[in-house]
Amino acid sequence: MDTTELLKKVRKIEIKTKGLSKQIFSGEYHSAFKGRGMSFSEVRDYQYGDDVRNIDWNVTARTGSPHVKVFEEERELTVMLLIDVSKSSFFGSVKQTKNEINAEIAAVLAFSALNNNDKVGVLFFSNKIEKYLPPKKGKQHVLRIIRELINLEPENNGTNIGMALEYLNNLIKKRCICFVLSDFLTKDYEAPLKIAKRRHDVVGIHIIDPREEAIPNVGLIRAVDSETGDTRWIDSNSKSVRENYSNWFNSHMSYFKNTFLKTGADSVTIRTNESYVNKLLEFFKRRSK
Repeated sequence: MDTTELLKKVRKIEIKTKGLSKQIFSGEYHSAFKGRGMSFSEVRDYQYGDDVRNIDWNVTARTGSPHVKVFEEERELTVMLLIDVSKSSFFGSVKQTKNEINAEIAAVLAFSALNNNDKVGVLFFSNKIEKYLPPKKGKQHVLRIIRELINLEPENNGTNIGMALEYLNNLIKKRCICFVLSDFLTKDYEAPLKIAKRRHDVVGIHIIDPREEAIPNVGLIRAVDSETGDTRWIDSNSKSVRENYSNWFNSHMSYFKNTFLKTGADSVTIRTNESYVNKLLEFFKRRSK
């Protein structure tokens, strides 16, 4: 992609997502995430109505009167975007590919963080770590993230979410808000997700294309596996072929839902033929309750 075309695409995404983040998402983002990061402030005398779970038993025993720990909201949070850039993310049968929707959602989240004075970092991954941009503040940093998302050509084709989460666990020591943007058409990430959830506030943003959910009955189909490059002919007239594919897809859907539920991490599923704005708003409001 030449520089002129790249800048046009970046500008187009900036105008759309910056407006969304200011007009719609900024307040919702603050409500959904700002109160989640709490740091210790002081110890004071217990007052009627204080949460007994905050009693500092060591100070209470030492002084002979009940004292409680006081926490305050962290004024600055770190947002980490883990973005799947494997070949399967470039698929799309509607208006946009999964990768294009990932770019817009990532931009909305980054601008929302920017509006709340938070730092944003990004980790691009396939079955390897493709690129890492450390957390920073500022509009230019957010625009760089968008540029990389649009223009990055991954060196590897596969997907390894577990590896990306392990990298995050080793890299980011302070608690952060971690958004994982992927189609989650892979498994074996439960263990690193469990560790990540203990350390961070993890949200899975599951992007799927409606064409991936079922094979249409249209006769012989020449199919190419985007991650392996393998080509094969599929007889979509065959009921067993369609059922086997549906079972494969549904097993990944179930693994995603059950794994995030089991580990306590949040998640939201967005299809490429529906508004990600409405889906994200519903999710943010649900978290704010």
